[in-house]
Amino acid sequence: MNALKFPLPLLMALLPFTALAFLLTTACAQAQVSTQPIPCGPVPSENQLRWQDMEMYAFIHYSLNTYTDEEWGFGNEKLEMFNPSDLDCRQWARVCKQAGMKGIIFTAKHHCGFCMWPSAYTEYSVKNTPWKNGKGDVVRELADACRKEGLKFAVYLSPWDRNHPDYGKPEYITYFRNQLRELLTQYGDIFEVWFDGANGGDGWYGGANETRRIDGKTYYKWAETFRMIRELQPNAVIWNDGGDRGDLRWVGTEAGNVGETNWSLLNEEGEVTWPMLHYGLEDGDSWVPGETNTSIRPGWFYHDAENAHVKSLSKLMDTYYKSVGRNSTLLLNFPVAPNGRIHPNDSLRGIAFNKMIHEVFKDDLAKKAKISRADDNATFVIDFKKPVTFNRFVAEEDIRYGQRVKKFSLEAEVDGRWQPLKDELAENGDGLTTIGHRRIVCFPRVTATCLRFRVIDSKCNPMIKRTSVFLAPELTADIPDSGEKKSSNLHIFFSNSKQMMIDYDQERTVTAFRYLPPQDTRDGLITHYTLWVSNDWQEWRKVASGEFSNIVNNPIWQTIKFPSPVRAKILRFEADRLAEGERMGYEDVEVVGE
Repeated sequence: MNALKFPLPLLMALLPFTALAFLLTTACAQAQVSTQPIPCGPVPSENQLRWQDMEMYAFIHYSLNTYTDEEWGFGNEKLEMFNPSDLDCRQWARVCKQAGMKGIIFTAKHHCGFCMWPSAYTEYSVKNTPWKNGKGDVVRELADACRKEGLKFAVYLSPWDRNHPDYGKPEYITYFRNQLRELLTQYGDIFEVWFDGANGGDGWYGGANETRRIDGKTYYKWAETFRMIRELQPNAVIWNDGGDRGDLRWVGTEAGNVGETNWSLLNEEGEVTWPMLHYGLEDGDSWVPGETNTSIRPGWFYHDAENAHVKSLSKLMDTYYKSVGRNSTLLLNFPVAPNGRIHPNDSLRGIAFNKMIHEVFKDDLAKKAKISRADDNATFVIDFKKPVTFNRFVAEEDIRYGQRVKKFSLEAEVDGRWQPLKDELAENGDGLTTIGHRRIVCFPRVTATCLRFRVIDSKCNPMIKRTSVFLAPELTADIPDSGEKKSSNLHIFFSNSKQMMIDYDQERTVTAFRYLPPQDTRDGLITHYTLWVSNDWQEWRKVASGEFSNIVNNPIWQTIKFPSPVRAKILRFEADRLAEGERMGYEDVEVVGE
């Protein structure tokens, strides 16, 4: 490893950051004098720097399937359903702003193909709905509302279209780009363009009602599409989970966390696998930082049954620490209810979330401390001069010159003795890994007179621009009561590798069935199902069949509601398709009854 030194011009530029301002008195004599810091490996573009500084912004999911209570629309949903009684995009923008979001990405078109703007290229849009007699434009109203509230605006356009008859054919690509051009030229500045990675499968497809498969890496000809975006919106970043590399990467999960080790790098060429998505690539040749996307509810779209399952404040803070606090950004979804507004449960929790962030980080304990550098050029001691209680540490690199720190350590001086402080989820027993744009280290409260921060390993001379210390209030992880009756007095067994049998000791009334898929693997995860009931093991009645939409990326509880209550003693749950493997798997199941 190179000797760890800080260029003098950089130290002078960083004077506003108290944690390093004190270093001038001890570091200037030894600092490496340079007129301009030398980049270390790949560095971010100006667009990527602006995006990273946003830190938190909102997703808003709203479409025809809001009215069918589904996560994914099939493409044949009736246009007459879209007639919200109180659609208010200004309310969406105000809620997001109060929740601390710096912008909004809107699902202009989800997989069902329904366009939330009056596209000239399809009849399957708001222009043919009862809402505002077909004269409305949700994209326009939201873009205007964002600018009135001082928020940035962006669009999500699903490459997969389960409605369009030409999907899967070359002609569809022209249609797709025409729609993209509408969105990029009619609604002002766009800060991000978001393309979903779900591509191909079952769909209505203009009445064909069939399964169509495509190669997501080649079908869309992304290079040409990217050129169009760069031309029309030169300040936008591109999120793409498909073929060509965009400016940002998915982190491999929708659970709201990125790896504790998180490099903002990938290779320009080659396949991107799960480890790279979640942790980045230490020696990657391109700057492709991770964007952590998750929803404030279990699902992405609004479901009345989830009103009691909005993420708790402690869960949202945990998400913040494991996204923004791990060199990522947080894209937090707020679904719109059928009336056209964000539900109060979501808005109140989002506002409380923002207030808690400000509460945690309002008082930097390092500001009143004495900061000095030890003999080692990469070791800094924060001397509080008296015992101080804290449980959060923040460090930031100046990523304009690359991501450099590979490993660091934290130690607290308690009663005259140094003891290590480690993140509860530390992956490396002898140190904490990567910093990047921001690293927040959480640990149990400790009362100490000094805190020692030491860079153990670095690609190049580390360029730390901030170190801060905070005392966060303790939050308990509250578990919401679902209000549902869980199964009891039953026997579960498998009649074959893709068939689960649930046998009760007596007949009962059943209203729904819930399935929690495996949480740490795709092996055995059920994507398509059929559910049967019986009272005598002889006569079977099918009560439900279908698809668990988006379950691979978002393996949350899946609820199968019956059209009407049924009397049953036995349930037969069949896996029609699995994401991977040959044997169905599950984390838990519930039978809901009256």
